Formats: sequence, C-alpha cells, structure tokens
Amino acid sequence: MLALIRTILLALDIYWWIIIASAIFSWLYAFNVVNPRNQVVSMIGTFLYKATEPVLRPIRNLLPDLGGIDVSPIIVLLIIFFLQQFIITTLAPMLLM
Repeated sequence: MLALIRTILLALDIYWWIIIASAIFSWLYAFNVVNPRNQVVSMIGTFLYKATEPVLRPIRNLLPDLGGIDVSPIIVLLIIFFLQQFIITTLAPMLLM
C-alpha cells in the first residue's frame, strides 16, 4: 500500500511541475521569446497544452474574467498541494496501521 501512496504522490508532483512549465511556456510564447514556428517549440507547447488544458479549462469556466490574468494554474497547484497533504497526513497513517 505504501508503494501506491508514493506513486500517487510522485504523479501529483510531476503534474505540479508540468503546470509550472506550462505557465512559464505561455509567458515565453506571449512575449515572443520563443519561436512558435520552430518544430521542437511547437511540440513542447502542444504537449503542455494537452496535458494541462483538461484540468485548467473547468476552473477557468468557474472563475470570473480577470482580464489578461489567468489564476487557474495557481488554483490547480493549491488543489494538488491539498491532495498531497491530505494523503500524507490522513490517508497514509490510516492505511499503514
């Protein structure tokens, strides 16, 4: 059971970094720092978009329009942090007894 808990925590940690990478990439893309016509940049952007958009889109739909500010990644990161802490402090001790 410990292996399952650690695997879930690792998956949440990896997704945490994918969301951060997606936010940074979107800034680089918006400020024209990266070349969108480069095939590698395009593939990275497509991967990050497809990996994060199914989670971010429902949160964007719930939030009011804040202009050009997108706080949905911050909310997802808070949810991931909550899930990790819930697993560590509540579920892990119950399952390991």
